[in-house]
Amino acid sequence: MEGRAIERALVIGNSGGIGSAVQAALAAQGTDVVGLSRAADGLDVTDEPSVAATLGALEGAFDLVFVATGALAAPGGAPEKSLRALDPQAMGALFAVNAIGPAMVLKHCVRLLPRARRSVVAVLSARVGSIGDNALGGWYSYRASKAALNQLVHGAAIELGRSHRQAICIALHPGTVRTRFTADYLGRHPAVEPAQAAANLLAVIARLAPADTGGFFDWSGAPVPW
Repeated sequence: MEGRAIERALVIGNSGGIGSAVQAALAAQGTDVVGLSRAADGLDVTDEPSVAATLGALEGAFDLVFVATGALAAPGGAPEKSLRALDPQAMGALFAVNAIGPAMVLKHCVRLLPRARRSVVAVLSARVGSIGDNALGGWYSYRASKAALNQLVHGAAIELGRSHRQAICIALHPGTVRTRFTADYLGRHPAVEPAQAAANLLAVIARLAPADTGGFFDWSGAPVPW
Protein backbone atom coordinates (compact mmCIF):
# COMPACT_ATOMS: atom_id res chain seq x y z
CA MET A 1 0.00 0.00 0.00
CA GLU A 2 1.20 3.51 -0.71
CA GLY A 3 3.71 4.46 1.96
CA ARG A 4 2.84 1.42 4.09
CA ALA A 5 2.91 -2.35 3.63
CA ILE A 6 -0.29 -4.35 3.85
CA GLU A 7 0.23 -5.97 7.24
CA ARG A 8 -3.10 -7.77 7.45
CA ALA A 9 -5.63 -8.62 4.74
CA LEU A 10 -8.96 -10.38 4.43
CA VAL A 11 -9.81 -12.13 1.16
CA ILE A 12 -13.46 -13.06 0.68
CA GLY A 13 -13.83 -15.77 -1.97
CA ASN A 14 -10.33 -17.22 -1.75
CA SER A 15 -11.33 -20.50 -3.40
CA GLY A 16 -11.79 -18.83 -6.80
CA GLY A 17 -9.08 -18.18 -9.34
CA ILE A 18 -8.57 -14.48 -8.64
CA GLY A 19 -9.20 -14.67 -4.90
CA SER A 20 -6.72 -17.51 -4.39
CA ALA A 21 -4.11 -15.71 -6.51
CA VAL A 22 -4.55 -12.48 -4.56
CA GLN A 23 -4.18 -14.38 -1.28
CA ALA A 24 -1.03 -16.11 -2.54
CA ALA A 25 0.49 -12.84 -3.76
CA LEU A 26 -0.20 -11.13 -0.45
CA ALA A 27 1.23 -14.02 1.55
CA ALA A 28 4.36 -14.00 -0.64
CA GLN A 29 5.01 -10.39 0.30
CA GLY A 30 4.72 -11.12 4.01
CA THR A 31 1.12 -10.11 4.64
CA ASP A 32 -0.88 -11.90 7.31
CA VAL A 33 -3.85 -13.07 5.21
CA VAL A 34 -7.18 -14.45 6.35
CA GLY A 35 -9.00 -16.17 3.49
CA LEU A 36 -12.66 -17.15 3.55
CA SER A 37 -14.85 -19.11 1.16
CA ARG A 38 -18.07 -21.03 1.06
CA ALA A 39 -16.31 -24.31 0.33
CA ALA A 40 -13.83 -24.17 3.20
CA ASP A 41 -15.51 -21.94 5.76
CA GLY A 42 -19.23 -22.11 5.05
CA LEU A 43 -19.39 -18.41 4.19
CA ASP A 44 -22.47 -17.87 2.04
CA VAL A 45 -22.47 -14.22 1.02
CA THR A 46 -26.11 -14.50 -0.10
CA ASP A 47 -27.14 -15.33 3.49
CA GLU A 48 -26.71 -12.43 5.91
CA PRO A 49 -26.63 -14.57 9.08
CA SER A 50 -23.73 -16.51 7.53
CA VAL A 51 -21.88 -13.28 6.72
CA ALA A 52 -22.58 -11.81 10.15
CA ALA A 53 -21.44 -14.94 11.99
CA THR A 54 -18.30 -15.51 9.91
CA LEU A 55 -17.08 -11.91 9.88
CA GLY A 56 -18.28 -11.43 13.45
CA ALA A 57 -15.84 -14.12 14.58
CA LEU A 58 -12.89 -12.10 13.24
CA GLU A 59 -10.90 -9.52 15.14
CA GLY A 60 -9.71 -6.39 13.31
CA ALA A 61 -8.04 -4.47 12.03
CA PHE A 62 -7.46 -5.29 8.35
CA ASP A 63 -5.55 -2.96 6.05
CA LEU A 64 -7.21 -4.59 3.03
CA VAL A 65 -10.53 -6.33 2.53
CA PHE A 66 -10.66 -7.90 -0.94
CA VAL A 67 -14.04 -9.24 -2.12
CA ALA A 68 -13.60 -11.71 -4.98
CA THR A 69 -16.99 -13.42 -5.05
CA GLY A 70 -19.20 -13.44 -8.15
CA ALA A 71 -20.82 -15.46 -10.93
CA LEU A 72 -21.40 -15.01 -14.66
CA ALA A 73 -24.74 -16.82 -14.65
CA ALA A 74 -27.07 -18.65 -12.30
CA PRO A 75 -26.29 -22.36 -11.75
CA GLY A 76 -27.22 -24.31 -14.85
CA GLY A 77 -27.80 -21.14 -16.87
CA ALA A 78 -25.85 -18.94 -19.24
CA PRO A 79 -25.54 -15.20 -19.86
CA GLU A 80 -28.62 -14.03 -21.78
CA LYS A 81 -28.16 -12.93 -25.37
CA SER A 82 -31.67 -11.53 -25.76
CA LEU A 83 -34.66 -10.28 -23.78
CA ARG A 84 -36.46 -13.53 -24.65
CA ALA A 85 -33.98 -15.42 -22.48
CA LEU A 86 -34.66 -13.44 -19.30
CA ASP A 87 -35.85 -15.50 -16.34
CA PRO A 88 -36.77 -13.76 -13.07
CA GLN A 89 -35.49 -16.55 -10.83
CA ALA A 90 -32.14 -16.69 -12.63
CA MET A 91 -31.86 -12.91 -12.51
CA GLY A 92 -32.60 -12.89 -8.79
CA ALA A 93 -29.98 -15.56 -8.14
CA LEU A 94 -27.31 -13.57 -9.97
CA PHE A 95 -28.20 -10.34 -8.18
CA ALA A 96 -27.95 -12.23 -4.88
CA VAL A 97 -24.39 -13.35 -5.65
CA ASN A 98 -23.03 -10.31 -7.49
CA ALA A 99 -24.70 -7.40 -5.71
CA ILE A 100 -26.48 -8.35 -2.48
CA GLY A 101 -23.69 -10.66 -1.31
CA PRO A 102 -20.91 -8.06 -1.53
CA ALA A 103 -23.29 -5.51 0.04
CA MET A 104 -23.64 -7.78 3.08
CA VAL A 105 -19.85 -8.08 3.27
CA LEU A 106 -19.58 -4.29 3.14
CA LYS A 107 -22.17 -4.00 5.90
CA HIS A 108 -20.38 -6.36 8.25
CA CYS A 109 -16.73 -5.54 7.51
CA VAL A 110 -16.80 -1.90 8.59
CA ARG A 111 -15.93 -2.78 12.19
CA LEU A 112 -12.82 -4.62 10.91
CA LEU A 113 -11.32 -1.48 9.35
CA PRO A 114 -8.87 0.79 11.21
CA ARG A 115 -10.04 4.34 11.85
CA ALA A 116 -6.65 5.97 12.32
CA ARG A 117 -4.84 4.80 9.18
CA ARG A 118 -5.34 4.04 5.50
CA SER A 119 -7.33 0.96 4.55
CA VAL A 120 -8.81 -0.38 1.33
CA VAL A 121 -12.00 -2.29 0.60
CA ALA A 122 -11.72 -3.56 -2.97
CA VAL A 123 -14.63 -5.35 -4.63
CA LEU A 124 -14.32 -7.20 -7.93
CA SER A 125 -16.69 -5.77 -10.51
CA ALA A 126 -16.54 -5.94 -14.33
CA ARG A 127 -16.32 -3.52 -17.21
CA VAL A 128 -19.53 -4.98 -18.64
CA GLY A 129 -21.28 -3.49 -15.60
CA SER A 130 -20.50 -0.04 -16.97
CA ILE A 131 -23.59 1.55 -18.52
CA GLY A 132 -21.46 4.08 -20.36
CA ASP A 133 -19.30 1.35 -21.89
CA ASN A 134 -22.18 -0.87 -23.03
CA ALA A 135 -22.29 -0.81 -26.83
CA LEU A 136 -23.19 -4.46 -27.45
CA GLY A 137 -26.17 -5.25 -25.21
CA GLY A 138 -26.85 -8.79 -24.02
CA TRP A 139 -25.62 -10.41 -20.82
CA TYR A 140 -28.49 -8.64 -19.09
CA SER A 141 -28.36 -10.13 -15.60
CA TYR A 142 -24.58 -10.04 -15.31
CA ARG A 143 -24.34 -6.48 -16.58
CA ALA A 144 -27.18 -5.26 -14.38
CA SER A 145 -25.97 -7.04 -11.23
CA LYS A 146 -22.49 -5.56 -11.65
CA ALA A 147 -23.97 -2.10 -12.31
CA ALA A 148 -25.92 -2.49 -9.05
CA LEU A 149 -22.73 -3.55 -7.30
CA ASN A 150 -20.96 -0.44 -8.56
CA GLN A 151 -23.68 1.77 -7.11
CA LEU A 152 -23.50 -0.06 -3.78
CA VAL A 153 -19.73 0.37 -3.60
CA HIS A 154 -19.97 4.05 -4.49
CA GLY A 155 -22.61 4.68 -1.84
CA ALA A 156 -20.68 2.69 0.77
CA ALA A 157 -17.58 4.77 0.06
CA ILE A 158 -19.48 7.97 0.85
CA GLU A 159 -20.81 6.62 4.14
CA LEU A 160 -17.51 5.01 5.14
CA GLY A 161 -15.67 8.26 4.54
CA ARG A 162 -17.63 9.91 7.33
CA SER A 163 -16.25 7.58 10.00
CA HIS A 164 -13.03 6.31 8.39
CA ARG A 165 -11.46 9.31 6.68
CA GLN A 166 -8.50 7.40 5.29
CA ALA A 167 -10.53 4.46 4.00
CA ILE A 168 -10.72 3.75 0.27
CA CYS A 169 -13.69 1.73 -1.03
CA ILE A 170 -13.51 0.90 -4.74
CA ALA A 171 -14.74 -1.40 -7.50
CA LEU A 172 -12.13 -3.13 -9.66
CA HIS A 173 -12.27 -4.59 -13.17
CA PRO A 174 -9.61 -7.33 -13.35
CA GLY A 175 -9.63 -7.72 -17.12
CA THR A 176 -10.28 -11.11 -18.68
CA VAL A 177 -8.70 -13.76 -16.47
CA ARG A 178 -8.24 -17.44 -17.27
CA THR A 179 -10.26 -19.15 -14.52
CA ARG A 180 -13.10 -21.66 -14.13
CA PHE A 181 -15.34 -18.60 -14.03
CA THR A 182 -14.51 -17.69 -17.65
CA ALA A 183 -13.58 -21.07 -19.13
CA ASP A 184 -16.74 -21.47 -21.21
CA TYR A 185 -16.69 -17.93 -22.60
CA LEU A 186 -13.09 -17.11 -23.52
CA GLY A 187 -12.99 -18.38 -27.09
CA ARG A 188 -10.07 -16.57 -28.73
CA HIS A 189 -10.33 -13.61 -26.40
CA PRO A 190 -6.94 -12.78 -24.85
CA ALA A 191 -6.76 -13.51 -21.15
CA VAL A 192 -4.19 -13.34 -18.38
CA GLU A 193 -3.40 -15.94 -15.76
CA PRO A 194 -4.73 -15.39 -12.22
CA ALA A 195 -1.26 -14.66 -10.83
CA GLN A 196 -0.79 -11.81 -13.30
CA ALA A 197 -4.28 -10.47 -12.60
CA ALA A 198 -3.54 -10.50 -8.86
CA ALA A 199 -0.27 -8.62 -9.39
CA ASN A 200 -2.07 -6.04 -11.54
CA LEU A 201 -4.85 -5.47 -9.02
CA LEU A 202 -2.54 -5.22 -6.02
CA ALA A 203 -0.42 -2.68 -7.92
CA VAL A 204 -3.54 -0.57 -8.50
CA ILE A 205 -4.51 -0.85 -4.83
CA ALA A 206 -1.02 0.25 -3.79
CA ARG A 207 -1.33 3.49 -5.76
CA LEU A 208 -4.75 4.52 -4.48
CA ALA A 209 -5.25 7.53 -2.24
CA PRO A 210 -8.28 8.40 -0.08
CA ALA A 211 -9.39 10.83 -2.80
CA ASP A 212 -9.96 7.78 -5.06
CA THR A 213 -12.60 6.27 -2.80
CA GLY A 214 -15.89 5.47 -4.50
CA GLY A 215 -14.16 4.97 -7.85
CA PHE A 216 -14.28 2.20 -10.47
CA PHE A 217 -10.87 1.26 -11.87
CA ASP A 218 -9.54 -1.34 -14.30
CA TRP A 219 -6.51 -3.59 -13.87
CA SER A 220 -4.17 -0.83 -15.09
CA GLY A 221 -5.56 1.79 -12.72
CA ALA A 222 -7.53 3.63 -15.41
CA PRO A 223 -11.00 4.87 -14.38
CA VAL A 224 -13.93 2.95 -15.88
CA PRO A 225 -17.04 4.96 -16.86
CA TRP A 226 -20.14 4.28 -14.81
